[in-house]
Amino acid sequence: MPENESADAVAGKEKVPEREAAAAVTPEMKSGRGRFSEMQSAPRFPIKLPISVKSKSGEARQAETQNISANGVLFQVVDSDMPVGSTVDFTISLPAEIVGAEVDVRLDCKGRVVRNFEESGRHGVGVVIDEYRFDRH
Repeated sequence: MPENESADAVAGKEKVPEREAAAAVTPEMKSGRGRFSEMQSAPRFPIKLPISVKSKSGEARQAETQNISANGVLFQVVDSDMPVGSTVDFTISLPAEIVGAEVDVRLDCKGRVVRNFEESGRHGVGVVIDEYRFDRH
């Protein structure tokens, strides 16, 4: 607590619950930068894994993860029709030897696009994971 603030002044400050604060729309979030920085706050692991991304039409596109964190995933696709703010369903295949299981494990996820960029002819897409479910093959 800063020296110039009393305990009463600090106690009187209203704390906004994390979920409520995350739900507040800021200019940075409209541009995609707000959630992107929030996603980057968790340590990222440079893991290249196969990922199947469902398009709006329900068609599955194959891609590859570039990094994964507790909050989200960055993957590259050849073409991308996933604007910032759109929802996306995707499945990451986790090889048995990586997760210490007897069989491969699928991680079925629902998330929101927070970053979309082009680099060297490929599209990078950053997604915050909102829901996930492990499914053994």
